[in-house]
Amino acid sequence: MTNAHSFHIPVMGIGFTIDTPLKVSQFGIDSVISLVDDILIEKLRKMYCEKFERPYSEITEKMDDFRAKRITSYLDLIYDESVKKFEELKNVTTESATDLKKYFSMLPDTSRLKQEFKNLTKDSFDLQEIKTWVVENLPMGSIDVNIMTKVDKENYRKKIKLPAEYNDAHAALRGYANSVLNSSIILSAGMNPRLYSYMEQFEDFYPYENGIIKKKIVLKVSDYRSALIQGKFLAKKGLWVSEYRIESGLNCGGHAFATDGFLMGPILNQFKEEKENLTQSVYEILTSALDQKNRVVPKMILPIKITAQGGVGTKEEHNFILNHYKVDSVGWGTPFLLVPEATTVDKSTIEKLVAAKEADLYLSNISPLGIPFHSLKGNTKDLEKAKLIEKGRPGSPCPKKFVAMNKDFLDTGICTASRQYQHLKIKELDEQELSKEDYTYYYNKIIEKSCTCVGLGTSALLTYGLDTTTEGQGVSVCPGPNMAYYTKTMDLHEMIDHIYGKTNVITREDRPHMFIKELYIYLDYLQGLIAESSVEMTEKQRKYLLTFSSNLNDGIDYYQELFNNQKEEFSGSKQQILHQLDEGRDTLNSLLQGIESLDNKLATP
Repeated sequence: MTNAHSFHIPVMGIGFTIDTPLKVSQFGIDSVISLVDDILIEKLRKMYCEKFERPYSEITEKMDDFRAKRITSYLDLIYDESVKKFEELKNVTTESATDLKKYFSMLPDTSRLKQEFKNLTKDSFDLQEIKTWVVENLPMGSIDVNIMTKVDKENYRKKIKLPAEYNDAHAALRGYANSVLNSSIILSAGMNPRLYSYMEQFEDFYPYENGIIKKKIVLKVSDYRSALIQGKFLAKKGLWVSEYRIESGLNCGGHAFATDGFLMGPILNQFKEEKENLTQSVYEILTSALDQKNRVVPKMILPIKITAQGGVGTKEEHNFILNHYKVDSVGWGTPFLLVPEATTVDKSTIEKLVAAKEADLYLSNISPLGIPFHSLKGNTKDLEKAKLIEKGRPGSPCPKKFVAMNKDFLDTGICTASRQYQHLKIKELDEQELSKEDYTYYYNKIIEKSCTCVGLGTSALLTYGLDTTTEGQGVSVCPGPNMAYYTKTMDLHEMIDHIYGKTNVITREDRPHMFIKELYIYLDYLQGLIAESSVEMTEKQRKYLLTFSSNLNDGIDYYQELFNNQKEEFSGSKQQILHQLDEGRDTLNSLLQGIESLDNKLATP
C-alpha cells in the first residue's frame, strides 16, 4: 500500500510525540515515538492500561532487562490500540462513518485514494462494497520509533558494569526489535558502530526474498557523505537502509547538527542526483554480505526513500520539496506542537509557544550532550534552573541519568547538567586562579546546562495529570525557528488543511522562505564561531572558518540560480528572495573580512 499522506510527523523532544501514533495513525499519518525515557514510557503504559481496561503488571527496575521490556510492552500496547481504532474506522456503517469521512477529508485533493473513493460513491452508497474497498486499500499510519544513537549510557548493577547490550540505546533497540511493530526505526545523532553491529542479531531487520523488511532502518542525516558512509557500513552487516531522512542542519527543532556550511537546497539536490548511484552501490554491498551470511538475497533491488524536514511552513514549500527534489515525504514538526489532537504538550507550554516571536526562539548551549539545542526563552525548566543558581546550588538533582556519560570525575559517568558535576567543575574552576572576566566566562558555561532529559518529557506527565514528584514540574521545549510564525492552537484537520493549501494559518506576511531562513541562521552561527575564535585562533580553526564560508557562498550561488530559473513557483516572492540572497552575500563577505582580520592572532596549534 502507498502512503496516504505526503507528510510525516517527526519525533519531537522526548514526550511531545510519545503517544502521537495513537492519535493520528488511524488517519494514515506516520509519526515517531522517542525511546529515550523508559520511566515516562512505563508511566504512560500504566495510564493507558487503566484507560483501555487492559491488565497491567509493573515492570520495575529490579527486573532483568527492564528497560527493553518496558519499551516492548508500551509499543505493543500502542500498536494494539491504534489497530483497534483503525479497524473501527474501516468497519463502515451509516452510523459510524464519521471517522472515515474525516480520513478522506484530510487527504490532499490530488490523492489517488481520495479520487477512487469519490468514484466509488458518486452514483450509489453500497456499504458492503465500500467496506471491501476500504479494507483492501486504506493504509494505517506507521508507528515509527527514534533512537539517538549517541545516547547510549553504560549501566551498572551493584557497581558492576553490565554488558554493552544493556547500554541505553542497545536496550531501546532490543525493546523495539522484540515488539510486534511492522514499521521503521529512525536512527539519529550520528553513527554508533557498536549499536549498528548489534542490529545484526535481530531477524526483523533483514529483508525477505520478496524485498519486504518488517522493521526498516531509517537514517536521519544532514549531508550526503554521512548517508553514504552509514549506508555502506550497515550494508556490510546485511542491513538495508530503507530511508534517508534529510534534516536541515540548523533550521529544525531539538538538537541542531550544523553542517560545515552546507545548505539544505544543495544537499537535497545532491541526493536527487546521486540517488541511483547510492541505491546501486549500497545494494551491491548488501547482496554480497547477505550471501556471505548464507541469508536470503532479495530477487530485486530494494527501494530507497528520500525524505526531508526542517523549516517547511507553506503548501508552496511543501510541494516544491516534493516535486523539485523528488522526495517521498516532507516532515512537519514544530507547528504540530500547537495541535493537541496530535501531540502531547501541556497547556502552559502551548500558551508560551503561541506567544513566541523570533527573539524568544534561540539556538542554545543548554543540552548536556554538548550539541546546540533549539530552545524557548522563559521555559519553566530554565526558570527552575535560574532559581537554583540564585540559591547558590546550580545544577539538577539528575533523577533519570539518561545522559550521565561524562567521565571527567566518575568512571560510571555523570551528567554535565547535574548538581554533582557542576559542583565539582566549579570547585575545579576555583582552583585555577583565573581573572574575574575569564572566571565568569567559564562559570557561565558550566551552569548553562539544563536537565533536558527530564524537561523534555515532563510535559506529557502534566498533560495527563500524572505524578511528577521525581521529575518536578519544569518543562523544556525545543521548537524550531518556524514556531514564530504560528500564533494559535489548531485542530488536526486545520493543520493538515494548511499543509495542503486548503487554508492558511499563518497570518504574518513577513515569514521568509525556508531556505532563506536557514541561510541567515547559518550566517548567525558563523558569526558566533568567529567570535569564539577572536581571542586566540589556530590555523586549523582558520581553515575551518574559511571552508564553512566557502560552502555558504556556494549555497548562495546555487539558490540564485535556482530561483532565477523558477517561472511559476514562488512567483510572488521571487524578487524578495533574490534580494535577501544578495543581502546574505553581503553579510558573508563582511564575516570573511572578520576572519581575515584574525589572521594576525594565529596561535600555535
